[in-house]
Amino acid sequence: MPAFDLIVIGSGPGGYRAAVLAALRGLKVAIAEQAQWGGTCLNRGCVPKKAWYATARVIASREDFAARGITGDLRADLAPAWTHQRAVVERVRASYIDYLQRLGVHLVRGKACFENAGTIRVESERYTAGQVIVATGSRPLVPANLRGAGLRVLTTDDLFDRPPPAGRRVAVVGSGVIGTEFAFILAMLGLEVIWLMQNEPLARSGYSAPALDTLGAAFTALNIRPRTASRVASVEPAGERVAVTLPDGRREIVDWVLLGAGREPNTTGLDLAQAGVECDARGFVRVNEHRRTTAATVYAIGDVANPAMTSNHALADAAVAVGSIIEPGSRRADPQAVPRVVYSALELARIGLNEDEAEARSLEPATGFAAFDSSPAALAEADARGFVRIVADLDTGGLLGAEIVGARAGELIQIAGIEFGSETALARLAGMAYNHPARAEEILNAVETLAARWGLRQKVFG
Repeated sequence: MPAFDLIVIGSGPGGYRAAVLAALRGLKVAIAEQAQWGGTCLNRGCVPKKAWYATARVIASREDFAARGITGDLRADLAPAWTHQRAVVERVRASYIDYLQRLGVHLVRGKACFENAGTIRVESERYTAGQVIVATGSRPLVPANLRGAGLRVLTTDDLFDRPPPAGRRVAVVGSGVIGTEFAFILAMLGLEVIWLMQNEPLARSGYSAPALDTLGAAFTALNIRPRTASRVASVEPAGERVAVTLPDGRREIVDWVLLGAGREPNTTGLDLAQAGVECDARGFVRVNEHRRTTAATVYAIGDVANPAMTSNHALADAAVAVGSIIEPGSRRADPQAVPRVVYSALELARIGLNEDEAEARSLEPATGFAAFDSSPAALAEADARGFVRIVADLDTGGLLGAEIVGARAGELIQIAGIEFGSETALARLAGMAYNHPARAEEILNAVETLAARWGLRQKVFG
C-alpha cells in the first residue's frame, strides 16, 4: 500500500495549493481527483469567468470610445468567447499538472473515500497517509422547482462545460454574486438578459450602501435592470424555449435560464464517518480555527468546510492547514483577512469589517474616503467611477477593513490587506511610496483623510 505524509482529496484552488505548499516543505504528497484537474474554479468558475469578464469590460467601455479618439463599432459574440475561455482553461490546467509533477506530487485519478482516518481508497487502490486534507469543493444548488426544463436550465458548471443552447434571450436567476456577475457578463456578450430575483442585488454581501448605489448606476447606464420581488416559481419547456413563471403568475419566455441559486458542499460519497469526521446541519465539514476536523489527522478546506465558498478562502485555508500540519497550532484561519471581490458592471472588493460589523464587536470605527473622480489615473482612463473607503479603529488606529469600488478593485484591495490585522497597518500604508499617477494613490488619500478627520495623525504619521 503506497504511503504518504499527506493525501489531498480534491484539486481545486485549495487542494492544489495545499499539495504545492506541502511538497515545497518537503512532505511526500499525493493528490486525488475524480473529475478534471483544477476543480470548479479552473474549469467552470473563476478562470473562465475572468476570461469572459475581460471581454465584457472592453465592450462596456465602448460608450467612451469616441471621446477618446477611437472610432468604429464593437460587438461581442458568445460562441468564440466560449471557445476562448476553453483554450485558457486548458492552458492553465496543463500548467497546474506540470508543476505538481515537477514537485514530485503523486497524481491519483479517481473517486476517493475514507476507510479510516489514515487510509484512503481510490477506486480499487488503497493509500495510507499521516495527514489528509479534504478539499472536495461544492456543487451548484438547483432548487426542486427549477429542474423542469432539461438542458435549457443551466448552472455555471453547465455554462462552461459545454456551449450554451441557441438563442439570445436569457433569464439570469439570483441576486447574489453569481447573478450579479453573469447578468453583466452575458449582457456584454450580446445577450438579452432578464435578471430575476427576490431581493436587491448583493443585499447580504456586506458592501456599503454607496457601493451598491454606484454599482446600480453602472447597471442602469448599461440598460441592465434587476427585477426584484421576482423569485422564480417554476420553469417548464415551451417548445424549443423555456417558460419562467413568476410569483404573480406572469410568464417570461426565454431561450435558456442561468441559475445563480448558490452552492452546496461536496461531502457525499467520501465516507467521512469512517474517519470520525463530522458535518454540521448544512452539510459543511466541521473544522476548528486550524481547519482540523473532528478527526485529529484530517483537515478540511475551501467550500466543503467554509461557508464563504470562494476560491480566495480556499487558498487561505490551504496555507492554514498545511502550516498547522508542519507546525501544529502555528496557523489560524481569519476569514476577515481574505478579500471578497465581485466582477460586474463595476468591480467591488472588500476586506475585513464594515462599520456595522465593527460596532457589533463593540469597536469604535472611523472611516476615510477618497473618490476616483479626482484621480488623474482614473480620469486618464475615462473611468472615474467608484471610491476607496478605509475603516479604522479609533482607539488603536488599526485597520479594521477596506472597501474599493471601481476598475481593478480586486487588485487594489490586496494593498490594504498586506498588513490587515496589524495595529501599524495604517502607518505602513501612509508611509509607502506610491507610483504616480495610479489608482492606488487613492488608498493613501483615504488613509490621510481618515487621520486628519478623526484625530489619528499621531498613530498614522508617527
